[in-house]
Amino acid sequence: MPSGLFALLTDMCADLSKGERTAEVSIIGAGNSKSHDARARAHGSLERDTLRHLQAAARLASMENVVIHFRRLTCVSFVLLLLLTAACTSVVTAPSAEVRQTLAPTGKLRVGLYPGTPTSIIGDPASGTAKGVGFDLGMELARRIGVAFEPVVYPKNAEVLAAVKAGAVDMVFTNATPPRMNDMDFSPTVLQVEQGYLVPRGSTIAKAAEVDSAGARVGVSEGSTSEATLLREFRHATVIRTLSLKVAVEMLAAGKLDAFATNKATLYELSDELPGSRVLAGRWGLENFAIAIPKGRAVAMPYVASFVAQLKAEGFVMRAVERAGLRGAATVD
Repeated sequence: MPSGLFALLTDMCADLSKGERTAEVSIIGAGNSKSHDARARAHGSLERDTLRHLQAAARLASMENVVIHFRRLTCVSFVLLLLLTAACTSVVTAPSAEVRQTLAPTGKLRVGLYPGTPTSIIGDPASGTAKGVGFDLGMELARRIGVAFEPVVYPKNAEVLAAVKAGAVDMVFTNATPPRMNDMDFSPTVLQVEQGYLVPRGSTIAKAAEVDSAGARVGVSEGSTSEATLLREFRHATVIRTLSLKVAVEMLAAGKLDAFATNKATLYELSDELPGSRVLAGRWGLENFAIAIPKGRAVAMPYVASFVAQLKAEGFVMRAVERAGLRGAATVD
């Protein structure tokens, strides 16, 4: 349970205890009404109406005492219930030996990544400064199933997808598209990211809707969702494949591309490397990022789905997004 919530509950019960002590003082005073009653009868100093009022006060005080103790027990029970609920949500069920072996058949969880985007990995894993949503998810999954984490970095996304299809890696974090579902199994959506365009300094293109124009050269990563979608949807612009994100930046800087298309998380990172460039307003689609594992490992999918649900409930995904500096996220589903 978060410390702030625990402190709040503690304060609530402390306040209730103070209220109980105050009530007990009143009860003691009211409880002495019997002695007042005796003295009244002995000395004839109180009339019957006064006696009846005092007796009613004593009865009321007794009832108040019962209510206070009931409220105190209710508060304690409520706190215990919340503690139990928090414990249940924070305890990760260990996978079966079969699930662990299925997810990490080599004894390590090999996670496929490609550099330059916060959805996958930024930085060198060997330096200890690497970050990225895919990187963080892979590390956490390895920790929870009790195996070593092995990041496997490829130059481009197409090679990551080929690796998971071949079973050379055990997990990737990528856009879940129908064609890719033929080669790998996906968890529920973890994160949605807008798809857009980056244009270089001096470009006259003002918004995404203007990109598909005669003579426009639009770069895409080879084998990407952007390539498949824009080849199908463009009516005027020409789609040009690039071998890597680094090559895409070089081509934009050299005037060989009029725009580059991918998810905005990647575009903002590229924009930081290309002075004067702009991520255009508007979007042409959404990418639905999810964890994927190779086909033939369906026995592990219920655990993967549970893992994703738990990470989202714990706020882990949002923290990974913030740590990676990811911009362009539409939602954290």
